[in-house]
Amino acid sequence: MGEPTDSPSSGRKELQRKLTDLREEHRDLDEAIAALTEPNSANQLRIQRMKKRKLALKDQIAQLESALLPDIIA
Repeated sequence: MGEPTDSPSSGRKELQRKLTDLREEHRDLDEAIAALTEPNSANQLRIQRMKKRKLALKDQIAQLESALLPDIIA
């Protein structure tokens, strides 16, 4: 039989997977914001919303990194 799905290592793997997903979305938003801030773009509301989402992702990334940190040190 396999490892239980609620084991510490599966929880850690899930956190790492979530962290990877959040980092990717954060990077994608950064690129989209840069493209929208080109001189010809005038969609400031969309840019503002994307920046807000990007900050929320940054906070979630920091929380997950903090949650993983004790396991890395141990």
